Amino acid sequence: MELANTRNHSSKRKYDDAISPPQPPPALTSNGTVADNNVDLSLLEAIEKSQNAVEALDLRTLKKLVLAFERRLKENIEARLKYSNQPDRFADSELDLHEELQKLKILAGAPELYPDLVALNVVPSIVDLLNHDNTDIAIDVVQLLQDLTDEDVLDDNDEPAKVLVDALIENSVLELLVQNLHRLNDSDPDDSAAVYATLATIENLIEVKPAVAELVCEKTKLMKWLLGKIKVREFDGNKQYASEILAILLQSSTANQKRLGQMNGVDVVLQAVAMYKSRDPKSSDEEEMLENLFDCLCCLLMPLENKERFVKAEGVELMIIIMKQKKLAYGSAIRALDFAMTKYPPACERFVDVLGLKTAFAAFMGKASATLPSPLLIIPVNKKNKKERYQEELEERIVSLISSLFGGILRGSRRERLLSKFVENECEKIDRLMELYMRYSDRVKAESERLNEVELDDLEMDEDEKYNRKLEAGLYTLQLIAVILGHIWCSEHPQMRGRIELLLKQNKLSKNHLKDILQEYHDNIGDLDGPEEKERAQTKIQKFISALE
Repeated sequence: MELANTRNHSSKRKYDDAISPPQPPPALTSNGTVADNNVDLSLLEAIEKSQNAVEALDLRTLKKLVLAFERRLKENIEARLKYSNQPDRFADSELDLHEELQKLKILAGAPELYPDLVALNVVPSIVDLLNHDNTDIAIDVVQLLQDLTDEDVLDDNDEPAKVLVDALIENSVLELLVQNLHRLNDSDPDDSAAVYATLATIENLIEVKPAVAELVCEKTKLMKWLLGKIKVREFDGNKQYASEILAILLQSSTANQKRLGQMNGVDVVLQAVAMYKSRDPKSSDEEEMLENLFDCLCCLLMPLENKERFVKAEGVELMIIIMKQKKLAYGSAIRALDFAMTKYPPACERFVDVLGLKTAFAAFMGKASATLPSPLLIIPVNKKNKKERYQEELEERIVSLISSLFGGILRGSRRERLLSKFVENECEKIDRLMELYMRYSDRVKAESERLNEVELDDLEMDEDEKYNRKLEAGLYTLQLIAVILGHIWCSEHPQMRGRIELLLKQNKLSKNHLKDILQEYHDNIGDLDGPEEKERAQTKIQKFISALE
């Protein structure tokens, strides 16, 4: 089993691509209310002038912008204090502040000035406005922060970006962004756009400073908010983005995986996935959200305690139901089961007890029944992937799942039921196993020959790099197939042993070929799970090698 793969998030969609075109900020009248169809010409003129000034943006212009902003901020604070019960008396100062925040957006055109922006000590004032009583002002700040931290803006400006992000975090931007999320109404178009901008800003901060992924979960209730969002039955762009942010937070943080598990996250994600057990997503965006949810689930299933929660929440049964329905989530369900059963025998036992073997081996054979022999007739193919690659991914995942089953069920009636699958129908599953063994063996052999040719061209490559290249070419799946064959051979079942030897001979191979694959696997087992686990795993593989003597 491999680590949970999340998609490349490097090209983020804009809010208008994901949901609907956001409306321009509402024009304010003199008493602070939203005008029906008025256009604030002075604001448009100011924005137009500021856009024309982007090319001339320098330190002098920056200081002017900052000074104007601070002046308007001071005026607004004073007006609110003086006329706290008379909104119409401070509405003009609110509009002026709004205009200055819009003007600050031009700084996104000169990220090299970010260190100067920080040095002018204006960041605390900007961030503090996320607390402003007028939600529209807070939304202005969110949109400003999104623009300033946008990945397209920060490209090739790593150091200035880090200076700005550090200053934002030091001034509690994470806490204030998440607090502001809780007062936004997702059913309102402007608030919905602000929710999206908030999530985009958090993602931008993580891209600049990966440690933010754990920091935002430690300091805020973002995870709780995200769980609440994916619970909602209705699909929208913000639900999709919430699932994506959750996957980002989980993908490389064991602490976040455990934290979400303690928040009943496994059950919530399972409930979100269960909405698609008998239906497919209605759009490509909804399809992407479902993929995100399964990424979240697989990440959650890394810590042992979450595997236990998965089994207790009947996650095994749900994944089997999804597989039987043969909807779009078919392959994702196999992946989730593989993560759940890796090094966790209770999940393997539950899988056998709820009759999962029949479903798993139908997938392994590439068919649901004898009446549907073509895998492409019964396995939904994601339109984003080529059919061949999708089939390969399914093969690799189901091989990993079967290997996990053999590793988790070592004795008793469940073990006998697992082994009996390879005797059925004149050992057809051993035939399938050897078919895959030969295909992956040929692929790895071709990659080894290619790497040898590369070395002849005087391109140095160390052994670790060569080994990793072979793993990418299919060596890992080949090793898992060899491990499954090792388990079958050690059962000492004469019919199965005879079948393996016959098929090796037909392909002009001997047991030594299988032993070599197992030996290479044995020699490269790492100690990520500790020296004792490494020794245990190597002892098991050595047992297979010895049995093949």
